Amino acid sequence: MGRDFPRAYGLSSNFDLPVLDITPIGRLLGSSLAATKLSSVALSRSLVRKESPFPLSVRAIVSSPMRKSWIFFPLIVSLFLSAAAQQDEFIYTGFSAAADSGVNGGGRNISLIKTAEIQDGGILRLTNETTRLIGRAFYPEALRFRNATDGSAFSFSTAFAFAIVPEYPKLGGHGFAFTIAPSKELPGALPSQYLGLMNSSDIGNATNHVFAVEFDTVQDFEFLDINDNHVGIDINNMASNRSAAVAYFGSDGAKNDLNLKGGHTVQAWVDYDGAAKVVNVTVSPFSSKPDTPLISFPVDLSPILQDEMFVGFSASTGLLASSHYLFGWSFKMNGVARSLDLSSLPSLPEPSKKNVPLIVAAPVTAFVVLVAAIAAAAYLFYKIKNADVIEQWELTCGPHRFSYEELKRATKGFRDRELLGFGGFGKVYKGTLPGSRVEVAVKRVSHESRQGIREILRGVASALLYLHEEWEHVVIHRDVKASNVLLDAELNGRLGDFGLAKLYDHGANPSTTRVVGTLGYLAPELTRTGKATTSSDVFAFGAMVLEVVCGRRPIEPKAVPEELVLVDWVWERWTAGQWADVVDPRLGGEYDLEEAAVALKVGVWCSHPSAAARPGMREVARYLDGGDAAEVPPMPGPAEYSAAAKSSVGFDDFVHSYPSSSFEKVSACSAAVVEEAAGPAYSSLSRFSQVSL
Repeated sequence: MGRDFPRAYGLSSNFDLPVLDITPIGRLLGSSLAATKLSSVALSRSLVRKESPFPLSVRAIVSSPMRKSWIFFPLIVSLFLSAAAQQDEFIYTGFSAAADSGVNGGGRNISLIKTAEIQDGGILRLTNETTRLIGRAFYPEALRFRNATDGSAFSFSTAFAFAIVPEYPKLGGHGFAFTIAPSKELPGALPSQYLGLMNSSDIGNATNHVFAVEFDTVQDFEFLDINDNHVGIDINNMASNRSAAVAYFGSDGAKNDLNLKGGHTVQAWVDYDGAAKVVNVTVSPFSSKPDTPLISFPVDLSPILQDEMFVGFSASTGLLASSHYLFGWSFKMNGVARSLDLSSLPSLPEPSKKNVPLIVAAPVTAFVVLVAAIAAAAYLFYKIKNADVIEQWELTCGPHRFSYEELKRATKGFRDRELLGFGGFGKVYKGTLPGSRVEVAVKRVSHESRQGIREILRGVASALLYLHEEWEHVVIHRDVKASNVLLDAELNGRLGDFGLAKLYDHGANPSTTRVVGTLGYLAPELTRTGKATTSSDVFAFGAMVLEVVCGRRPIEPKAVPEELVLVDWVWERWTAGQWADVVDPRLGGEYDLEEAAVALKVGVWCSHPSAAARPGMREVARYLDGGDAAEVPPMPGPAEYSAAAKSSVGFDDFVHSYPSSSFEKVSACSAAVVEEAAGPAYSSLSRFSQVSL
């Protein structure tokens, strides 16, 4: 067999093998074989030189006087082959072959788990545009990562080409990670900031035996991420041991930034040197590998890796989604993985830019017009069918809704001769209802009135002041929002829905609870401490004030990225001196500038990221009562505000990485106690509880 030995057994001439000790076999053959060993190093070197694959010691066995021991030679060879049989190198230049083998969901060529799929053209898509999901792709067979003799980790190298396409161009949907794990399933792993690798209970456990290199597009303050475009080395934890902003080094040594959210193909290399005990991570938008790695992290992976591990990728999405694509992948144990030629790999299809031919556009346009006409007719029919009908009993026993035209006719066009006087919200006119001849008083709200929104907000503020300070117990509402504010017959604001309220004694330390409430009104510290306090109610009140002034929700998914989070947008405009830009455009500029400024100041102040910097409801009520903008303390500067935001869990956490939460409702008895404490003004409003995410 001699020189043809490797070829005869399907082995390459450059593989690395563990040391094979045949001393026990030598003892079986006799004392002359007791010290005989077959070294994989000597064997692999002989294969490279195309010499006889056996060291002199083994050839001596065959030529020794004990020639009858040649019958044990096949046993030695079989032991050698079993040690060398492990597949230690593979490459995917596209994944069409895996798809053709029918292995979706797990098969011989690649294992696809959860949402991972192979698309036309050989593109492997780990996640799609669905929120809160996980997708994984693993090499189907476990690989040996440690030397069986001394337990040291083998060197390994991998290269892969990928692209991340977020649902919104500037907002990532988390990321993916090259992963070495003891299992392909990773039971209990969560999506969002956990990338499908771990969950909140097993983070940092040495028993995880997980090594990962993450490519993340969301800044998770929980894990101390440096930014929303970084690469990190994670060992048994989602808090990276070493991380860096994504960049690559050119041939001239210059560092060039790289955006993971750009939707462009990027190649990454992960290399572990078992002798030097260092992990190098390199990225580049080109086929050639830069000489300088982005991250070089000294670490011994021997205690992290087990003897046999699975290698692959895990990706996840959160409240926002991203599609994570793989175009090619190469891996090699005890050697250097082959770089991928990006030009030969599949790529994302370019969006079509062709105009629709006129022959197609004409019937489509006609169809749209027809559908619009039918919809308009149906809407008019519905309005006519469901129009209010004034019954006789309504005129004598209860209120009725009137259109503006009816009231205008009743007051003869709001003529001055019909004027009765002035009210808090505007002028009051005498009117006579057409048909019934019933005389009524009609109040016409004036745009110049200084009463209105401020009074409604003042009513809510007084309610929170009573709950926080003036009753015998402290009541934390935990769900202050615009939809929980109703108006009474006098148009006074009333706070309702006490389904999530908590009751404490004055001076007591609130206990840790599960995070409940409505997204956009939750104070940043809630995810860190789990404690609902009066300050968290103040934050929600501030978000509601900004919602009223700006005429939009605290989180608007359909807004441009810069305006997605209301608090951040208002703060940015305020510091730029352009706060008038955030006022509800539907007012058409007809509002009191001073009142709007006071309301915005109070809203931003109450929404401060630091709980200690927020005012109490007594201060808020005093400012709303006074109506003098000079009484409101000056706002913190940009540096102070940014420092406070970084010291807390940022508001972006609720947009990008807010985990799944369990929501609880207080008992009917607790709700009854709150109703009794809050008085009749609130009891009629606390029948239902609504929590939305």
